[in-house]
Amino acid sequence: MDHTDLYIDGAWRPTDARFDVINPATEAVLASVASADTTHADAALDAAERAMADWAARPPRARAEVLRKAWELMTARLDHFAHLITLENGKAGADARGEAAYAAEFFRWFAEEAVRADGMVTRAPASGARILVQQKPAGLAVLVTPWNYPAAMGTRKIAPALAAGCGVVIKPASETPLTMLALMPLLEEAGVPPGLVNVLPSTRTGALVDHMLHDPRVRVVSFTGSTGVGRKLLKSAADQVLKPAMELGGNAPVLVLDDADMETAIEGTMLAKMRNLGEACTAANRIYVHESLAEDFTARLAARMAALKVGDGTDPSVDVGPLVNAATRDKVAAFVADAASKGARIDCGGVVPEGPGFFYPPTVISNVPESADCVHDEIFGPVAAIQSFSDTEDAIRRANATEYGLVAYVFSGDFRRALQVCERLDYGMVGLNRGLVSDPAAPFGGTKQSGLGREGGHEGMLEFMETQYISADW
Repeated sequence: MDHTDLYIDGAWRPTDARFDVINPATEAVLASVASADTTHADAALDAAERAMADWAARPPRARAEVLRKAWELMTARLDHFAHLITLENGKAGADARGEAAYAAEFFRWFAEEAVRADGMVTRAPASGARILVQQKPAGLAVLVTPWNYPAAMGTRKIAPALAAGCGVVIKPASETPLTMLALMPLLEEAGVPPGLVNVLPSTRTGALVDHMLHDPRVRVVSFTGSTGVGRKLLKSAADQVLKPAMELGGNAPVLVLDDADMETAIEGTMLAKMRNLGEACTAANRIYVHESLAEDFTARLAARMAALKVGDGTDPSVDVGPLVNAATRDKVAAFVADAASKGARIDCGGVVPEGPGFFYPPTVISNVPESADCVHDEIFGPVAAIQSFSDTEDAIRRANATEYGLVAYVFSGDFRRALQVCERLDYGMVGLNRGLVSDPAAPFGGTKQSGLGREGGHEGMLEFMETQYISADW
């Protein structure tokens, strides 16, 4: 691996404390990576503060051109980043290349948004004073990213922060820090000034992030991860009244109505379930199928899942790679065992293969009871849990009966009826007759305990900006 040290102020800094990054397909050590502490965090914030003073003063078009160049460079190197994603995350080659392309696209989208931080000039109806409104960079931002999308979860935060004019410190997941470190030379080549983006891998995540969130120069915290960790970060952020952007957990329902086109529903469910091996907050978690379609749907889905080839993602013929670590694999296996013990039927998969590697086969379980643990928690693996329903009202109620509200999926042949169902689902996003909602041009985010704020779209840049109002007479 080319870069395994901390990236602070445009330079690579080794540390005495290091940790191993494991290839989940082979369980072999990929690299020994530097582990940051609070002194490194202070140095990174110092660098970001210095760099931001110049960057925020640049015209929006100047910032946009740097982001556009980053998109061009990353697009030219998708295979390189895809291979690195596969090595440290485990996802199959096609999935990894899809992530790399998706990650690069955030640079292009926010290159275009950087010039659209629109303001307003109007006149107060009562006083006659002029009202001037403008958007300004909020300040230094701390970005905390998960392991399931080593490239995209970083670029989805870095790009809008830079478009807005902010300097950042990013803490990547300790399971997958290599991709974000590899991105830094590319940003240098694109013209990102030293110190504006700093990367601090660490095994001391809690202490490191908490320390930065109590630095008065930090004004934004952007986090993607579990709701439990998000709650802790929000408590820390409250001490400084930081602006939070939180993309948290999900428990995505799929509703296959009685008038759904079967092929569309199967294709959409496969995508919603198996993208990134189910290790995504957007992954289909509870699949509700009308009773008139349930047996046929289950049989077809099981056939599709059973046909997927499992193996090391570096093999281009492989469809499904390993889960990221042993704990994730064991949790998925426990969900299946629990559901089976409560009466669910295993239609395919369900057996942990012998090692090495943290593999779990694509699995379909049907007749899943409401008491099963997988109904109430994120599976985060390649397990499709199917329940049936007879009444659409009941399906909507069950779909909404969760603390999460990130994304839901609806399949129906009646567009008017489908939209009525979508509007009644308490979710920030809904996929209608499609199993993919993530798009750099769309506001990604949830309701309830799935988060605060939005990433992507125009809204994603505004998370890193503050509205200033000036009252004037002339």
